[in-house]
Amino acid sequence: MSEVRRILDQMDRAFAGNAWHGPPLMYLLDGISAEGAAKHPIPNVHSIWEIVNHVAAWNMIVRRRAVGETVDVAPELDWPPIEETTDEDWHRAVEQLKESRARLRTVVESISDDKLFEKVLGQRYPLYGMLHGLIQHDLYHAGQIAILKKAIVAETNSADASAGAAAE
Repeated sequence: MSEVRRILDQMDRAFAGNAWHGPPLMYLLDGISAEGAAKHPIPNVHSIWEIVNHVAAWNMIVRRRAVGETVDVAPELDWPPIEETTDEDWHRAVEQLKESRARLRTVVESISDDKLFEKVLGQRYPLYGMLHGLIQHDLYHAGQIAILKKAIVAETNSADASAGAAAE
């Protein structure tokens, strides 16, 4: 198996596949509503929605860098703002995440193993390091989403219990 194939395997596992560490990113998003995705159950921590937009942005940044573009990562590109929080907007954000990954994956599939060790234009690291960094980035944010999802469920259960106690 080529090194590019190994990297693609790890990208796929972290994003939507059979990950060794636990649930992949896309599995964690299953069942999250727009309302839940927009919540901030932990003060001063990004919401699930903000993280989804951020991961999609980095898929795009890495894709562009992989094809030789220089990308200036301004704050609004790094953490794109959320304009509206409707169900349709949430569905669109998740679809943009999937699309950004599919487009990146297509570029990575076209890379030769030899190119992996060339430096990324304008960066100190090679393409190999950037692609592995993206996998690590996905896993880091998947862990955050797992914790936020649990916090949202706990918050909802607490509110339900309070409402039930008040009704008695």
